[in-house]
Amino acid sequence: MAEGLVEGGTECAATTGLAKQPPERSLGAFEQLSAVADAVLYEGYLLYPYRRSSAKNRVRWQFGVLFPRDWVESDGPVVPGVSGSADSWYQQTECLLRIRRPGDASVRVRVRYLQMQRKQVEDTGHHPVASLRTDDGTVHLTFDEAVPRACEVVVPLDELLDTGRTVPVGAAAGVDVEPLPAGAGRVVRHRDEVRAETTVTAERLTDDLCRLRVRTANTGPAPAPGTARDEALRRALIATHTLIGGDGVEFVSLTDPPTDLAAPARSCRNEFTFPVLGGAAEDAGHLLLSAPIILPDHPQVAPESPGDLHDAGEIDEILTLRTMLLTDEEKREARATDPRAAAILDRVDTMPQEVFERLHGAIRSLAPVAPATAPATAERPAWWQEGADGGLSPTTDTVLVDGVPLGGGSRVRLRPRGRGADAQDMFLAGRTAEVGAVFHDVDGSVHLAVTLDDDPASELHSWYGRFHYFRPDELEPLEPAGTPDEPSAPAPVAAKAPLTTDSETPAAEAE
Repeated sequence: MAEGLVEGGTECAATTGLAKQPPERSLGAFEQLSAVADAVLYEGYLLYPYRRSSAKNRVRWQFGVLFPRDWVESDGPVVPGVSGSADSWYQQTECLLRIRRPGDASVRVRVRYLQMQRKQVEDTGHHPVASLRTDDGTVHLTFDEAVPRACEVVVPLDELLDTGRTVPVGAAAGVDVEPLPAGAGRVVRHRDEVRAETTVTAERLTDDLCRLRVRTANTGPAPAPGTARDEALRRALIATHTLIGGDGVEFVSLTDPPTDLAAPARSCRNEFTFPVLGGAAEDAGHLLLSAPIILPDHPQVAPESPGDLHDAGEIDEILTLRTMLLTDEEKREARATDPRAAAILDRVDTMPQEVFERLHGAIRSLAPVAPATAPATAERPAWWQEGADGGLSPTTDTVLVDGVPLGGGSRVRLRPRGRGADAQDMFLAGRTAEVGAVFHDVDGSVHLAVTLDDDPASELHSWYGRFHYFRPDELEPLEPAGTPDEPSAPAPVAAKAPLTTDSETPAAEAE
């Protein structure tokens, strides 16, 4: 077994028990998923306006952070949940895989994370300074950077079913010194050692089905009690996530499992991460991405996106426009803050018009529109034309669901779609709600805005227009308002949902 870590993020490898390895499908699939995995790795790394002085860039590293155990549990044990936004000392993935080649199957696991790197600017006397301007006008700023790390292990499935495998996935300490031009000073980059290990095991459930567990833990010594989080990050794994593939195996979706595997899927325990199927939808079950950010099966980066902006929840067009409007002084500070910020500015400043136009939007799919109940007296103008929204009234419009007109004040039970539903919507399955408005999208589809019956802030949400949005086929009409309220079914036990979800993005009303 060869194990080691090369500086700069090159993988370490650990393979045994596999004679004469052929080119593996899982390895190629890993590379195809690299854009999504990199988006997870650098999510929130540096946020617009990409300057060190920006308040939002003073509290960083919010996802998949694994600290030394004694430090993170100094005030009590961590509370497991699927949300990777909570600090922890370990991360556990459990998934189901079907065995397609008994006796010849193998599993490939790649653990990826960032190692914090302190960039310290020093003057000619090697004294630390916050910033330094060289004779050519270039500004150098002291700031925390990060280095990508990855470690990979390939293990026969039979070994995992028997004894399992534990491999080190840490990163060595290091110091790099970069002299500045004309002897103006230097930049020193420090990295503390990160100690961690990943354990891979498997449990047979039936002859052709097993449960795979991948557990990554920070095993390093804890900083002194009372050490600030910014300092403790020096020994942490940041944005930790895992790619899992294999040969002779097929993974099962945990968000939409086959009916006969629903029970074993529910029994999988994922803590501070959650696995989804990777690759294209037609690549059935050949790859998993377990990330600290909740994703749907088969996540993809939009092909129109020309590069990472480190904020995948935002719209590329908006961030690009805002970045274009930064002043020259703001751009100089952003370039001095981090090389990745400089790369964003270079891309935005030189973006061809045709590339920018593609950011304006794209239609991925179209759903048939239900025929109108009565023939229209005149064809409605296109959404961008004047009068397109004439006759639309979100608070009084209704839509028929199972023969019942639903509109403002109607009570419903939430039935999110089993396939393709937003992950946060799934936590609301079975809850009862009140319809606040009916919105017509520019593509002809309809969404109903609802507030949950058991939400103590429902009146406040209605007042300032914060709703959950569902399609008509995701709602079940209840008795008309005025009858005794039905008790709201409890949501499944899960991590506390973020304050904002995709389902809370208002449907675009025709204009």
